[in-house]
Amino acid sequence: MSDDKKGLFGVSGSGDTSGFGGLVRPDPVTDEIVSTEPPYGSYFDEVVDTFKDLLGEESIRGIVVDRDELTIHVDPDQVAHICQTLRDDEALKFEFCNSVSGVDYEGREKRLHVVYHLTSMTYRRRIRLETAVSVEDPHVASVTQVYPTADWQERETYDMFGVIFDGHPALTRILMPDDWEGYPQRKDYPLGGISVEYKGASIPPPDERRSYE
Repeated sequence: MSDDKKGLFGVSGSGDTSGFGGLVRPDPVTDEIVSTEPPYGSYFDEVVDTFKDLLGEESIRGIVVDRDELTIHVDPDQVAHICQTLRDDEALKFEFCNSVSGVDYEGREKRLHVVYHLTSMTYRRRIRLETAVSVEDPHVASVTQVYPTADWQERETYDMFGVIFDGHPALTRILMPDDWEGYPQRKDYPLGGISVEYKGASIPPPDERRSYE
């Protein structure tokens, strides 16, 4: 009988099911956006055509359709103006911003991405806007004047990734203490072992956590 032990989901070895133990990046990441060729299918063509008619093709950095989702890449200083148009135009009517979130693509020049999930309750449609900034110049136009629900979401993205939303009414930390240094969800931030403010407790990095065997 083999001495190898297998844990939950068939894992063996360290017992790490988080993915950190065997994380492999297959190819270097780049800033290039590989756009999907039209036609896009579903209601995506209609939305993109209307978008271009209202805002011009120069406002689009790329269009990606993947897993039945439409993502339009735009410049960071144009986000608020574009959201205003998407909300108010009768042919679009994306009245609701579901979420604003951040992503760190470490290795790219513009590694900090901000993603907006927008919903048209009138037409029952969903799209995503995405924009990218560098760590050295992490400024994006705030959309709080267009979508009030983005207030705390932009604060969380600022707190976790360090993206500065120009025009936000009160851009302060929302999860971490006001005097916290660094941005915990950036890829270059330590994974664990950071002392917390509760009775001197600490969290070890993932590779030092115990295995359940």
